[in-house]
Amino acid sequence: MAKSIKTKAKRALGRGLSELMANAALSEEFSSPDPNKADSKKQISIELIRPNKNQPRKVFSKKPLEELAASIASKGILQPILVRPDPKVPDLYEIVAGERRWRAAQLAQVHEVPVVIGEFTDLEVLEVAIIENIQRSDLNPVEEALGFKQLQEKFSQSQEQLSQALGKSRSYITNALRLLTLPSLVLDWVQEGSLSVGHARAIITTENPSSIARRIVNQGLSVRETEAMVRGVSKKKSVRLDLKKTNNNRKLADTIELEKQLSLNTGHKVTINHKALSGVGVVNISYDSLLELDKICEILS
Repeated sequence: MAKSIKTKAKRALGRGLSELMANAALSEEFSSPDPNKADSKKQISIELIRPNKNQPRKVFSKKPLEELAASIASKGILQPILVRPDPKVPDLYEIVAGERRWRAAQLAQVHEVPVVIGEFTDLEVLEVAIIENIQRSDLNPVEEALGFKQLQEKFSQSQEQLSQALGKSRSYITNALRLLTLPSLVLDWVQEGSLSVGHARAIITTENPSSIARRIVNQGLSVRETEAMVRGVSKKKSVRLDLKKTNNNRKLADTIELEKQLSLNTGHKVTINHKALSGVGVVNISYDSLLELDKICEILS
């Protein structure tokens, strides 16, 4: 089954992601789906509709929803919601495209909504949900990056192939995906708007992005101030490394001389592993037999 789904996914992008996007007509201006997939438009109770649990979009901004709800209350829903029969619950429907309109209709206390009912596989529902999301104008950077990642994984696409299909530059795709290397706490702040994408990109290569992100949020630092702080942290780290290297090199000459003196005094090879910064270390004395060990013990005692 997994192999079959993967094959279908490859075939979907094989005919061109751009074509899939065009055929699905998935933006807010969604008009008519594939006639072979969908029935005619009809009105159904909003209580019979359920959201897609695999919907990539997790955050629906309150203000735009309220604005859409006001429009729906005044003019109604101009574009139908694309649904399919719920595969697990009879007489219910699952949203394929248009969850934002469905949520706004609930706010507007609309009891019935226009829908187009179609037969879609789980994979096709996922295709539609991902592409609908990456076409949104209010998409936040993390959601966009997750959408790119899903398209890569489901359709085995390279960044170059995604770039061509989506009309985005290769560097745009790469930079978006790099955001996902940040800790989940930082990504949550980006989605909430506490951090901008500029802040996020400035701290991607730091050792402790969560700590720096918390400082940015608490102190209200601008992107420029964040970049300056990151440069300062990197400079201090570089100075510490240079100091450690200098200390180690300086101590190395002293350590070698001491090793020679101890080797002469004991008649056995002596090595010293000394840590310059902490001041701790280990002295090793080599021997080839128990008799030599006894002689070393006599010398040390």
